[in-house]
Amino acid sequence: MRLNQATDYAFRAVLYLSQLPKGQLAEAKLIAEQERIPIRFLLKILRLLTAAGIVESYRGVSGGYALARDPGEITMKDVVEAVEGPLVVNRCLVAPEECSKNFTARCPLHKALFSIQQTLNRELASYNFADLRACTDK
Repeated sequence: MRLNQATDYAFRAVLYLSQLPKGQLAEAKLIAEQERIPIRFLLKILRLLTAAGIVESYRGVSGGYALARDPGEITMKDVVEAVEGPLVVNRCLVAPEECSKNFTARCPLHKALFSIQQTLNRELASYNFADLRACTDK
């Protein structure tokens, strides 16, 4: 399993915004330059983060982007799901009818993959951007 490039850029954009003083806006161009993200790609990512309620977009001459919530309330899991959708290790975990063996209730692989998916979700949810921001301050 591999998170896509958009998710990596989204992590970087949210971390950048979490380092701004509350109420300060950042222009997409500045975020793109500072984080070395192609501007067109960043704008697409910011739209996804805005739709997910992680980022707020402000239009106009003094517009820009800011976090919609406190950084301590935004987890890495939130960002992954905003960009990629829910984390699913294997399709049988969300659609048991897709199991070609029709065996999910007793399948040891299904049980193992379910446990792995739960661990991954729990770990991503345990990291919030206030904590990650604190790591960059050191």
